[in-house]
Order: sequence, then structure tokens, then C-alpha cells
Amino acid sequence: MTDRLFAVIPCAGAGVRAGADVPKQYRSVAGRAMLHYALAAFDACSEFAQTLLVLAPDDAHFDGRRFGNLRFAVRRCGGTSRHASVLNGLQALAEFGAQDSDWVLVHDAARPGITPALIRALVGALRDDPVGGLLALPVADTLKRAVPGDEGGAVSVVQQTEARDALWQAQTPQMFRLGMLRRALEAALTAGAEVTDEASAIERLGHHPKLVRGSLRNFKVTYPEDFALAEAVLGAPVR
Repeated sequence: MTDRLFAVIPCAGAGVRAGADVPKQYRSVAGRAMLHYALAAFDACSEFAQTLLVLAPDDAHFDGRRFGNLRFAVRRCGGTSRHASVLNGLQALAEFGAQDSDWVLVHDAARPGITPALIRALVGALRDDPVGGLLALPVADTLKRAVPGDEGGAVSVVQQTEARDALWQAQTPQMFRLGMLRRALEAALTAGAEVTDEASAIERLGHHPKLVRGSLRNFKVTYPEDFALAEAVLGAPVR
């Protein structure tokens, strides 16, 4: 196979919902910066041609010495949204010889539970697929659609219960051909469409990304209480 594998990790967000004085990707979890775990998982997959970390131009917290000898490159081309940061990262991959036909896996820096096995499972399931896809999990919880309550919106009330049949919770990495993904993100940007992940941009073009079963371990650290869970997960041996 001549198509190569690349990874892009957008890391330009401030992580304000995590309630910290530094971006959450740099907070220590189980003895290491949270970002270390995602970089280490891709570093362990020697089949990748390059992993690109996309930082904000004014990021004063990143210190490459915290990540030892892990293989990755850095470009300070992050945008004002995840959408923009990923698109800028895709364009920067041209510096490393990436072609439109190559595969790119986009992964959230705030998902430190990713493992080489999950990455390889995704690649194995999609390498010959015409579109690509993403790690995801079937929704297990009962879903409630809410409307603001009578206390200034601080307390919501249930409008209705939503059927969870056939619903999946998207994770990352999300894996698509570089050229297709770039065109999808550019089209969404031109249309002013809000896309919260790469798959939704691909869907706007009429494609149907495949769902590859992920893991509860691969959850996204978003709120302050998530750090304790991340400590427990990352401090335990991978099974």
C-alpha cells in the first residue's frame, strides 16, 4: 500500500470548562502531562509517517522537554476553533510530504485514554474503505431533551425522553483521506456551518463514515471532576 498514515492532534484550546489556570492538556494526570498519553500512543505506532501537534500561536505553556523522545512535530498554526485548527494542521502536513490520498487520523488531546491497540483497530477496519470513519460507542444512557426551568436557567426540566436506538457517541481518532477531509472542512467553513468533529464535515458532503467500536477508556476530559477519573484510568494497567 502506498497511502501513508498521518496524525493531527489539535491542541490550541484553552479548556476553560476544566476549571484550571493552565490549558487542561498540560495538567498533570497520573504523573505526566495529559497530552503525553495521546502523543505516546501514536509514537508507539511506528507505521505513522508523522504526528503533528497543532498549537495556538501564543501558547506559552507548551514545553517540549516534558515529552521526552516521543516522535512528533509541532506547528503553531492553531485557529480560533477546533475546526480551524484541524484545517490548518491538514495544510501544514504538506510540509512532510503528505498527499491527498494519504490517511489522516485526527485525535483530541483531551482523550488521554487512547491506546495503540485502539488506533490500530481503527486503521485495520478502515484502511480499504472508500470514505473512512471514527471510533465510537453505542449510547447506553437514557437521553432527556431539556428546556430551561423557572430559576433563571440554572435548573432545567425534561421536555421529553429521546430514543437512544441506533445512537452512538463519537470519539476520536477520526480517520479520513487527507484531501477529502480538507475539502469537507473548507466547504463547511465557506458555508458557515458549525462542525464539532471531522465526521460531521464529511457527512455534509453526503458520505457515511463507518463506526468502529471504541472504548470507555477513551473518554474526553472536559470537566474538573473528570481528572480524578483520568487518574484512575491511566494509573491502571492497560488490559
